[in-house]
Amino acid sequence: MALIAWNDKLSVQVRQFDDEHKKLIVMVNQLHDAMKEGKGKQVIGDVLNGLINYTKNHFAAEDKLMKAHAYPDYEKHKKEHNQLTLTVLDLQKGYAAGSAPLSQSVMSFLKDWLTNHIQGVDKGYGPYLNGKGVK
Repeated sequence: MALIAWNDKLSVQVRQFDDEHKKLIVMVNQLHDAMKEGKGKQVIGDVLNGLINYTKNHFAAEDKLMKAHAYPDYEKHKKEHNQLTLTVLDLQKGYAAGSAPLSQSVMSFLKDWLTNHIQGVDKGYGPYLNGKGVK
């Protein structure tokens, strides 16, 4: 059973970003399932690589759209993106150095990301961008 299921409370009301956030939930659930089976170490590398690609592409898309529509909290949001990216890179460095227990650290980070960034910070741009015609 999935740890996190997509629901309307997670929606930021911008289809492209909701679809991308769903991919993040898939990564959370993949890691959670592996950890439940005692295989967290086997999948953590793939999850971290996926997170690095995700942060690069997803944040670039969000930043571009917010900037194009003069989102008033753009600079603050960009700083959060930069911090999340640094955290993902630090987690990957820890993985490469053989740090343990990394699976739990990554899981905690991902759950925090979903709760605080997506359900908190990202929710702010939805109504603004909707008002600019972005759905």
